[in-house]
Order: sequence, then structure tokens, then C-alpha cells
Amino acid sequence: MSSLIIKLIAIPVVLILSAVFLPGVHFEDYWQIAVVAITLAVLGVPLEYFVLRKGVLWISVLIDVMVSWILVYYASNFQWEASMTWYGALLTSLLLGVLEYVTHRFLLATHRAHSEPI
Repeated sequence: MSSLIIKLIAIPVVLILSAVFLPGVHFEDYWQIAVVAITLAVLGVPLEYFVLRKGVLWISVLIDVMVSWILVYYASNFQWEASMTWYGALLTSLLLGVLEYVTHRFLLATHRAHSEPI
């Protein structure tokens, strides 16, 4: 549950920063960011549950970056008046990868990687 809370708070911040500073990332309204953030958080928690184990931190972060790259691109482009290029989605997913790295380190350090059900 702590992973979901972290994601629901941090992912929108990363998406807002991406929309402001990165080329190829455009959201017309904040609700569009909320839709993408909720999609990433809801699908990211089960992915963490199945992939995150002690000793595979970098593999789990790499998988999260690849999955978020695809999800950010399609979840953004399926919305009216929002757009994202592949390059913008890649840069955004790399920023999300930094967030995932910190989150995974926290979960592993506090032994919460598999202690909570989905």
C-alpha cells in the first residue's frame, strides 16, 4: 500500500515537470495528468509485486522504465488535446525510472517488497 501512495503522489509531479520542461510532452488539463498517473500507479504496483526481489533492483527498474515508456506514450496520446512523442515519453519514463529506483530501494530496505498483498 505504501508503494501505491508514493506513486499517486510522485508520478503526477514527474508528469507536470515533464510537461513544463521536456520537449514533445503536452497536456492541456491537469485531469489528463491524473489519468496517466493513476494508470501508471495502478499498473505499476502489481508489476512491482511480481518483479521486485532482493538482488534484481536494476532489472526491476529497467522493466519499469520500459513499461512506463509504452504506457505514458499511449495513455497520453489516447486523450483529447494531449500529445506525447516517443522521445518525450522516453525522457519522461527515464525520470519515472529515477522515482522507481528510489521507491524500490525504500521497499527493499524496509522489507516491504512482498510483505503486503496487492
